[in-house]
Amino acid sequence: MEIVVRPLIKHDWGSVSEIYKEGIATGIATFETECPNWKQWNVKYLQCCRFVATIEDEVVGFAVLSPASKRKVYKGVAEVSVYVSEAFRGKHIGRKLLKVLINESEKEGLWTLQAGIFSENNTSINLHLKCGFRTIGVREKIGKLNGKWHDNHFLERRSKIVK
Repeated sequence: MEIVVRPLIKHDWGSVSEIYKEGIATGIATFETECPNWKQWNVKYLQCCRFVATIEDEVVGFAVLSPASKRKVYKGVAEVSVYVSEAFRGKHIGRKLLKVLINESEKEGLWTLQAGIFSENNTSINLHLKCGFRTIGVREKIGKLNGKWHDNHFLERRSKIVK
């Protein structure tokens, strides 16, 4: 089983949106409750550093960055999103995607990557820690989803390359 990571293109949207919907269904991947359309999704994320993982040409995961702020001073800071298809979880696809995302983000001049992860999502927290992120803190009751308050672990990774 060879995992190939390549740039995400518009043609991948059907698969990417299905994987995102699986994440929504977990209740611990995002506060979003509905999948946006391509146009909405495309505007939300940076144009650089968009990747899919494929196995035998099937899209099985994706990783993208969104700007942390619109302010110029934060141009080098982005928020990480990594999703893996339910059928392919536990196969180190998320790690491969996140490592490529980190490497490419540094080529783009990004000095800080951050992630806000549901405290219940131990798999994602551990993935980020293994890839060089550190926990900055826990934002308690940061958001309410389906009538339940959720805490969010706030993690960041500072580049040792981009100064």
